[in-house]
Amino acid sequence: MKPEQVLEKLKETASPKACKTLDTIFEICMEQRQRGLDDFSVATVARLGHKRGVPKDQSLRNKSGESYRALLSSFEDGSTKKKQRGKTRAEDDWIEEIENPKHKLLARIQASELAAANKNLREFVLPGTRIDVRDYQNDSNDNDGSFTEQERRALEYLISEQFLAKWQFSISEYGEVIDGNSTVVLKAATVDAVKKALAQL
Repeated sequence: MKPEQVLEKLKETASPKACKTLDTIFEICMEQRQRGLDDFSVATVARLGHKRGVPKDQSLRNKSGESYRALLSSFEDGSTKKKQRGKTRAEDDWIEEIENPKHKLLARIQASELAAANKNLREFVLPGTRIDVRDYQNDSNDNDGSFTEQERRALEYLISEQFLAKWQFSISEYGEVIDGNSTVVLKAATVDAVKKALAQL
């Protein structure tokens, strides 16, 4: 039976005050659905509705709260979480072990946000993409990605006359570094690339 049908059935024999409480609980459960949450537990609904006239969770658990629990059960029976329970049990089962209702709700929200973030990450990073992460924590140099003085001198030496003469290299018209037999040692545009890099330092 759908929650709407359960609500109408329960209100047939309920007092005006109980009917108002049933309507409020129904509204809270619908709001939970709109948020994409499948938490229709007594503790959660009591907490969300404590300023809207919903009894405390202990009252909902008593015999007098039987009709309210029946309405909550109708939402739980149709929840996507219950339908997917067998599939996701191992992933979120630990949350059910949290006794504090507030902490349990926060854990569910965090788990939901983590799942959404992971989904976005999978869409952003293509499969097979290599991501290199460098740890600068113990690096004595600045962490702004700039070249050190030693690295700059190394680049300058790579295109210097001293380096070329030492190995009997020369620079071709295409920017290649070639040896005495015109064999390419460094590919075309290498010299230009090094010069541009040095100009940006």
